[in-house]
Amino acid sequence: MGQGGEPRRVQAYDGELGAAVARAQDGDEAAFAVAYRLVQPGLLGYLRGLVGEDAEDVASDAWLEIARDLGRFRGDGPGFRGWTATIARHRALDHLRRQKVRPRSAALEQDMLDLPGPYSTHDQALESLSTEYALDLVRGLPRDQAEAVLLRVVVGLDGPAAARVLGKRPGAVRTAAYRGLKRLARQLGVESVTDDGPRTLGEST
Repeated sequence: MGQGGEPRRVQAYDGELGAAVARAQDGDEAAFAVAYRLVQPGLLGYLRGLVGEDAEDVASDAWLEIARDLGRFRGDGPGFRGWTATIARHRALDHLRRQKVRPRSAALEQDMLDLPGPYSTHDQALESLSTEYALDLVRGLPRDQAEAVLLRVVVGLDGPAAARVLGKRPGAVRTAAYRGLKRLARQLGVESVTDDGPRTLGEST
């Protein structure tokens, strides 16, 4: 049950991140820089998947808001990653509205619903997700799948935290991430190895 490609290398920094945020809230600018360094790579990857080459500009806007509202944040390291992802998402959606960009919907989503769900392909697909090519592929997923994959894998949020960012039920986000990763595994040329992965994933159809 507990597998599913959780980004342990991101979560390993959660203690350091929580401590840095607490110090930053007390006015320690160097600590804010530490928090930025720990969060920015994942946040930028998430935004690249949403807005492409405008990610840096949107991230800058998001960090201005994060710095302004830092005193209102309550929580630990994982909570801070979720909070910053929520702010970044709002800035990205504002940006897309201004650009009048409509997210592409993929008609192929239905094709994935009847396939067996091998969790064993996830780790292989995730290994490739740091590349620009893979982020382009993520942008081609249906919006719910793209955001779920980016939040779980690139930002490093757990299921409930990703669900809070998206305003959805955890089960729906888990399903979307699962379907998105399965499609990415195919597009990245990863062989699908059937195992005892969960088969009851139709709850958000």
